[in-house]
Amino acid sequence: MEVQKGEQLQVAGARPTHLFHVVSGLLRAYFVDETGKEHTYMFAPEGWTLADLEATGFTQSTSLVIEAMEPSVVDVLPIAEHIDHPDFDPLAELKRMHRRAGVLQRRVLMMMSSSALERYEFFLATYPELSHRVSQKLIASYLGITPQALSMIRRRRVEGTRGSSSS
Repeated sequence: MEVQKGEQLQVAGARPTHLFHVVSGLLRAYFVDETGKEHTYMFAPEGWTLADLEATGFTQSTSLVIEAMEPSVVDVLPIAEHIDHPDFDPLAELKRMHRRAGVLQRRVLMMMSSSALERYEFFLATYPELSHRVSQKLIASYLGITPQALSMIRRRRVEGTRGSSSS
């Protein structure tokens, strides 16, 4: 399925019934808090699969909005059919989900105990190709900081790189 930038594949409050596998492009999952502020939960570039796992196995509605950050091609897989599909490889899927769960666990722990610079460096290591594809505002949302704080971190990193190369 082809989706346009800004198109929502899942809205908050719906019961999740699909997984979204990104063939090309970029998706973002986010939630909106009670004050109306958006919080980026996860980015899904090419090769990633995105779903609201919190609500998927339950009868509750989703809290995540999933939207295209750029024109994208997405395989939309009904959750039940995905698991029953003849090409479904449970071991490969378990390995992928384990890696992603590890990334998310590390992110949660970092949000609780790491500096903003360390969280930014984790973002760059996790999503090396996204820093030029995603706005500073959305990266800051993912990191749990303001865009101004991210700008200062980026500036310090550039200055630090210049200083270390002249030594």
